[in-house]
Amino acid sequence: MIALSPLAILVADVVGWALAHSLTGYGAHRMSTVRLAADRGILRLRARERRRNAYEAVAIRRWKDRLPEAGALFEGGVSKRALPSTDTEGRRKFAVETRRAELGHWWCFACAPLFALWNPPLGALLMVIYGAAANLPCIAVQRYNRGRLARIASRESARGHGSNIP
Repeated sequence: MIALSPLAILVADVVGWALAHSLTGYGAHRMSTVRLAADRGILRLRARERRRNAYEAVAIRRWKDRLPEAGALFEGGVSKRALPSTDTEGRRKFAVETRRAELGHWWCFACAPLFALWNPPLGALLMVIYGAAANLPCIAVQRYNRGRLARIASRESARGHGSNIP
């Protein structure tokens, strides 16, 4: 552990989280859309997430629009406030952007243990709690939106329209 004064710890925490959010967001922004074309690994939706009630239990519709949206922060980025278009290609692009955002938030949350390098145990715990509070709701919204897209694709497929988005 690195020994710092309380003020230096505070500054290191603020700067550390600003860097974590910025660098992981930029890293996700730079990822190829080909690598984000399908749900894989940690991004794979579970069966319960494809059903409507998975996120309704936490009233996600009430608070999801209150979260910050920084998808268009970097040049060429895409906001996820609304679908780019309602056709199949628009929904496919939106699904890619939800994966991009989710991955960036997972990466940022994974930075939380690094704060144990200069924080005392309680401070390190608080940094993990902050990491969870700042990233898990955003992850939930991206997964919720992809679940909605999966339900639309499933309905279209059942009707014979052949869309298979997420």
